[in-house]
Amino acid sequence: MSDIVEQLKKVRQLQSRAATAKMELHDLAEDLPVNWPKINKIAQKTFDAFAELDAAKKDLAALEEAR
Repeated sequence: MSDIVEQLKKVRQLQSRAATAKMELHDLAEDLPVNWPKINKIAQKTFDAFAELDAAKKDLAALEEAR
């Protein structure tokens, strides 16, 4: 049971980080063409955050299914 609780905590933390990255990308897009050289860096950061979140959600689902 504690594995599921720990994974839930991880998912929540990653959701927060992904939301922050999404807002950073959104803010950058709204301000274009200002800071356009940052597009790749911020987009990659956002992509990585959502990829990690997706993997954590899959791990959580597997733990819940195995229960």
